[in-house]
Amino acid sequence: MRLASIHWDGQDRIAAAAGEDALVDLNLALEATGGPAFGSMLDLVRGGPEALNRARRALDWAQQNPDSLPTIPARAVIWQPPVRRPGKIIGVALNNSAADDRKISAPDHPTIFMKPATCLIGHGAPIPVRPHYGRLHPEPELAVVVGRDGRDIDPARAMDHVFGYTIFNDMTGNDMRGEDRVHYWALYPDPDDPDSVRKVEQHLSYTARYKGADGFGPAGPWLVTADGVPDPHDLDISCSLAGEVFTDDNTRHYTYRVEEVLAFISRFMTLEAGDMISMGTAFRAAKTGGRPLHAADLSRFDGPVEVAISGLGRLSNPVRRDPAPATDWRLAR
Repeated sequence: MRLASIHWDGQDRIAAAAGEDALVDLNLALEATGGPAFGSMLDLVRGGPEALNRARRALDWAQQNPDSLPTIPARAVIWQPPVRRPGKIIGVALNNSAADDRKISAPDHPTIFMKPATCLIGHGAPIPVRPHYGRLHPEPELAVVVGRDGRDIDPARAMDHVFGYTIFNDMTGNDMRGEDRVHYWALYPDPDDPDSVRKVEQHLSYTARYKGADGFGPAGPWLVTADGVPDPHDLDISCSLAGEVFTDDNTRHYTYRVEEVLAFISRFMTLEAGDMISMGTAFRAAKTGGRPLHAADLSRFDGPVEVAISGLGRLSNPVRRDPAPATDWRLAR
C-alpha cells in the first residue's frame, strides 16, 4: 500500500493511493465504515499491524464504493513529508561500496548522524538556498520507517521492525562542514599513567548545520508499506538536477544492509515507531555524462532536484533563492 501525508481542501490528511493519479482520504473511509480515525501518519504507524489492517480495509471499501467516497486528484494536493514529525531521523554515512576506495581510515561498523525533524519538507516544496550556505548538493537515499519499538534488535528479526520505505534527499552543505571543522587537541587518559592525560590531535566536524538546516530533508511523496517492497536491497536509484542525471545506482551496493543498520543503531539508542533511518547516499555516477554528485551544486544551478527509486516513485523539489543575511545573529557591539 502507498500512503501519504497531504494537505487538501484546508485540512491535513493521511491518504492512500487509489490508482496512479488519485488518492483516498483514509480517515473519511474509516469514518464511513465505522472505524476510529488516525490523528496523523505517526498514529497509524504506531498502531502496528492492527492499525495497518484497518487502513487496508478502509481503502478496499473506498475502491469498491467510488460513488460514496470520491477520490482526491493527486495534482491538487500539497504533499507533506510522509511522517511529518518523526522522533528521530538517523542517517548512515558512506554506506556505499563506491566510497570504499576513498576511505583513508574508517570503522568496521555503520557511521551514523542525526537530522532534526524540522529539516523535512514534502514532495514539491522548495528547497531554500541561502548565500551563506555555500556549496549545497543532494544525496539520494532510501529511507526506512520504523514500525515497532526495539532495543538490541536481533538482526535476523530486524525486518519485523520495518513499517515501510520512502525516498529521502539528504541535502548536504559541504562548505558549512568545512567551516565547522575544528583542529583540536583532545585529552585522553595516559595508558602508562592513568592519573595523567595525554594530548591526541584530532580533526572534528559536526553535522547539525550542514545536514540539518531547514529544507535539508525532502522526503516522499509515498510511504510504501514493507509488503510492497519485496527486496529493499535491489532498488534502482537515480538523482537529477535541472534535468541532468548525476547518479544512477542501486541499493545492492550498500555496505551494510537494512537489518544490520537497525540492529547496530539499536545497540545504542531505542528505535521507536515512526523513526526514519536514511540508508546512505547512492552516488555512483550516471552511465552517461559521468559528472560526480558533488557537481550538482544548488548554489550554482536551479532545480528541480529529483530523486527516483524503483517501486517508490519520484521525489521532486524546486529550488528557492533565500537572501537572508548570514551575520545578523551577532549582538551589536
